[in-house]
Amino acid sequence: MIALGIVGSLAGSLFLCWLLFSLARFALPLFAGMTVGLWAFDQGTGIVPAFLLGSITGGITLAAGQWLVATVRPNWLQITVALMFAVPAAIAGYSTVYGLSVLIVPSEGWQLACSIMGAAVTGSGAWMQMAGQGQPGK
Repeated sequence: MIALGIVGSLAGSLFLCWLLFSLARFALPLFAGMTVGLWAFDQGTGIVPAFLLGSITGGITLAAGQWLVATVRPNWLQITVALMFAVPAAIAGYSTVYGLSVLIVPSEGWQLACSIMGAAVTGSGAWMQMAGQGQPGK
């Protein structure tokens, strides 16, 4: 029974890491949408209009980023837009791996090392997805 629990925990952790890696490029639109939604709610619009405004903002942010990467000619501008999506994803990856490593790894040095590796992997995954090299299903 204990072995079944260990296997289940490992499978759940791997699924959550895969989910984080797959959804990493949505960190910036989520941040933008949450910021605008919370601002709208703070201004007294109510829950539903604030949610709608935040959702629209997140969608526009994602669409604008993908459109810019696809249509802009200068490479430095494409790199800048991709970095704008990769940096929040790397921060989310760092925080997620740090939260998991605190539970598993006793040494603070190894926690930091694992967290930095998680940030690098998640940020590079978002970078690849925004650059069009890591599109799911291709």
